[in-house]
Amino acid sequence: MKVYRSFILRLLRNYLIGSLGAVFVVGTVVMVSTLQIPNIQFVRLLAIVLISLVFMLSAEWVAFRVQLMPIRRFFVTTERHSKMQMDSMYEKIHRFPGRTIYRIMIPHLLGFSLPAAGLTLWMLSRGWVEFPTFYVSLAAACAILIAVMHALIEYFLTVRAVRPLLLEIRRQGKQQFGIEPSLDGRVLVSIQRKFQLSTALIGLFPLFLFFLATFIRLQYMDPEFAKEYIVWAVLVVVLGAGFALVGSWLLIRDVRDPVADLTKEMNRIQEGDLGRRAPDLYADEFSALISGFNMMINRLEMRQERNRQLLQSYFSTLAAALDARDKYTAGHSMRVAEYSLLIGKLSGMNEEQADLLYKSALLHDIGKIGIPDEVLLKDGKLSDEEFAIIKTHPVLGENILLQIEPVDAMADFLPGVRSHHERYDGRGYPDGKAGLDIPLFGRIIAVADAFDAMTSDRPYRNGMSHEKALMILEEGKGSQWDPYFAGLFIDEWRRQQHLQKPSEQGIS
Repeated sequence: MKVYRSFILRLLRNYLIGSLGAVFVVGTVVMVSTLQIPNIQFVRLLAIVLISLVFMLSAEWVAFRVQLMPIRRFFVTTERHSKMQMDSMYEKIHRFPGRTIYRIMIPHLLGFSLPAAGLTLWMLSRGWVEFPTFYVSLAAACAILIAVMHALIEYFLTVRAVRPLLLEIRRQGKQQFGIEPSLDGRVLVSIQRKFQLSTALIGLFPLFLFFLATFIRLQYMDPEFAKEYIVWAVLVVVLGAGFALVGSWLLIRDVRDPVADLTKEMNRIQEGDLGRRAPDLYADEFSALISGFNMMINRLEMRQERNRQLLQSYFSTLAAALDARDKYTAGHSMRVAEYSLLIGKLSGMNEEQADLLYKSALLHDIGKIGIPDEVLLKDGKLSDEEFAIIKTHPVLGENILLQIEPVDAMADFLPGVRSHHERYDGRGYPDGKAGLDIPLFGRIIAVADAFDAMTSDRPYRNGMSHEKALMILEEGKGSQWDPYFAGLFIDEWRRQQHLQKPSEQGIS
């Protein structure tokens, strides 16, 4: 695949840049500028470098192929990948830059250092090169430092190199499954770890390299002074390391804090809380980022409020359309919703649950849209067959709501719509559920629906008084209606009537 071939070419280019910079430019130049040896010995040392490079490249090529094998298999195969395979490969590619460090620090370092050290010691023993033996230890330390810097450079270059692969997997996931693979917020490599290691190494690398080069140079100029120089140089390196670590800590804290603030705010928004804004406490680019973030929250809040208004209007319109079929039941759905909301608040419902209850009550009779006019609008008493048709409206209502997309948007309203004609004693319909098996919204709406039905006028009868309807509710507590919710409604209605009587008497 084209994107994979481009990725391989970019990796090879990055590797050549890092290797040339780390091994030849740093290693060879330092060796040339510090060691004072005859040209023939320098040629022999250069041969050691080249031979060691062959070992290093061979070892790293094996490790490189092993690391690339799963990625190559994924992109070269013509088989269709499953969603699980895509998610797994998406994570593996994210981890690939980190594995690059291991490839360089183990096959790369050992593949170069061990042959180079062995050949150098062998040539020293044969007298083919002449310099102090402990220089081999210094060279090994320098090789470790160079490998670390090479690994650092390679890591950041590889992070950029893998991005086309990630984009390709996301494209395939969107195309095949409608979902783009994602880490879902998981942190595989923390910013703190990257910054601390990177800034510390960047600060220490030139300092330590200068220390080694100067020490070797002083060995030729004044061996005694070179010994004194070690103590002074070690102190300087330790102080430099301290400054590098403190500086990296300060830098990462300056980046970590605003990132942590934004992460905290995003988690809060994910939970649905749009009431606050991220504090803009920064004078750098994070100020623009936080300003944009807060602007996004403002837009989300405006859209959420508009959606809420549209949804509320949608429910009210459905209820009004249903009530418009029969002038005698006009406003029934709205009144039942108000009564249900009253009961819900009396029972201690939170705002979210109370809103769901209100909307469920608005739609409780939506199934009557499917009832024929000759049955629904009949003036007289219904026959058994006609009443059986009426009794289908809870199930019809549930089926109507199930047709609305997305399906989960209506899920909270289905139980109340289906079960608002169940009886507490189990003799209701459509499922014959009893007691607490009846969904919560169904038990509340049943009380509100019955009260409004009893107190509303019908073609064949006038509505009864509120007090008489309350007495019927009281008699039916525990048999037809949930005793707790019926009791709450009865007590509150009578309490409000009691509060109204003194004012009415004062007016008269």
